[in-house]
Order: sequence, then C-alpha cells, then structure tokens
Amino acid sequence: MEFAEVARELLLVAPADFVRERTARQRAVRKDDRALATRIGGLRKPAPAAWVVDLLAHEGALDEAVDLGPAIRQAQADADPAAIRQLRQQRGAVVTALAQAGADLASHAGHPATSAVLDQVRATIEAAMTDPHAGAAVRSGLLVRPLESAGFEAVDLDGALADPDAVPDAWSGTDAEPIPITSARRTREASRASRPDPGPRAEPESEEQPTPAADPAAERRAAREAESVARSESRDADAALDAAESDLEAAEDHRSDLERQLAEATAAVGRAERTRDEAEAASDRAR
Repeated sequence: MEFAEVARELLLVAPADFVRERTARQRAVRKDDRALATRIGGLRKPAPAAWVVDLLAHEGALDEAVDLGPAIRQAQADADPAAIRQLRQQRGAVVTALAQAGADLASHAGHPATSAVLDQVRATIEAAMTDPHAGAAVRSGLLVRPLESAGFEAVDLDGALADPDAVPDAWSGTDAEPIPITSARRTREASRASRPDPGPRAEPESEEQPTPAADPAAERRAAREAESVARSESRDADAALDAAESDLEAAEDHRSDLERQLAEATAAVGRAERTRDEAEAASDRAR
C-alpha cells in the first residue's frame, strides 16, 4: 500500500482520534513493511482547518472552487472590472457554501469546527483559487496545515502536504505567478502605473528631506522569515503534542492492563473465599 493512500485515510480521522489510529495503522504494517510503518509514524496530525479541507476534498466538493480560479486570474489579467466584480461575488458564494459544508462534515464526524477554524478553511479555499499549485494541494486530500494567499506572492506550500511527492502539480517552483483577484480600483491603478512616464515634474522646493520609501521586498522577506520561524515552532509543538499523546495512550493501555489484572485477581480471591467457605461448611457437617 502506498504511503499517500494510507495518509489520505488517516487524515480523515477526527483530530482527537488521530494519534491512536496512526499508531494502530503503524503497528498493522510494521511486520510486512517497516519503511512504510516508519513513514506512517512520522505523519503529522493535521491542523483542524486542514482536516476540514481534507474532508471536503474526499467528498469532491472543492472542484468547483478550484476550477473557478483560472477564470478569476484571466479576468484580473484582462483588467475587466465587470468580470472581476461578478467573479468576486461568485467566489464569495462558493467559499461560504463550502465552509458551511465543511462545518457540517466536521459536526457529523463528532468534532465541530470553531469559527476561527472555519475562517482558516475559507482562507485556504480562497488560496486554492488564486494559485493553481495551491488548488492541486487542497484537492489532494493530503493537506496538514491551512493555506493563505498573500497578495501577488505564490501561496507558500512548504510543509503543507503529508506527501508532496504524491502531488507533483502542487510543486510551486515555477516562473508562473498566481494572480489574485482584487478590486477594480487597484486594477485601474496598476493600469495607470504601466503607462509611459511623461518625464520628471517640477517639485516645489522644500528644506525638508523626503521620507525614504519603505522597501516592500524587504518587508516581504522579513514577513516570510517570521512566518518560517512560526511554522518551525508550530511543527515542534505538534511533535511534542504527538509524543505526549502517544505517552498518554501507552499509559492508558498500561492502566487498562493493570485494571484487567486487578479484576482477575479480585475474581480469584472471590473464588478462593467461596472454596474456603464450602470447606468450612463441609467440616462442620462432618463434625
């Protein structure tokens, strides 16, 4: 059995039951395929929002949203305000409907999603519309963390998939830039900015020096570095939580064994006491 297939099945398990199911599946395959067992043991528990998106992907509910992406990007590239406005409305309706569907699936699975989780679900679906690589990622059913679209930057898929090799279309190492859907006003501003420069204009003299403009590229780099650190800390926290849950599961198994041994010992004591009472009664009758 391929790891991606096992991962898809495990990622559909409610987060509260994930560690137990992962351990059971790992033990089941360890004898026949130790390499697969090792990969299963290293599978990260999905974030709640990623779990909800995986549920939607399993139902095939994300196809319409992802298929809407090319139309949105084309309207943006054509600078067509009317088409953009219509597609934005359509996008909003699709995202809202999918978030509700995800909430229903989560509730049916016994793990209701909070409003914060559903906000991340919406952001992930919107990211899937803006970037074709993100679209492939959310349709794969292998998502372990939510996604977010940040302006004209490609959606960051680092650490987002349980098995990146199983979803080659999600690899974002391409020169094609995703085009997010934005307001018609921003589109017009971009169009004006692309016109030929009419030449320098006379500026009024002033003793004050102009304030240096902020460096957007530097700000984006700093934001990405901060996000990378946060993701690393989140992964470490996930690993610590998984280890603690594994320890708890082992402790509960040990407790169950002790409780079973106690019950057996109690039953044995009861049987011995009954045997003793019967022997004493027989002795009294003999006397």
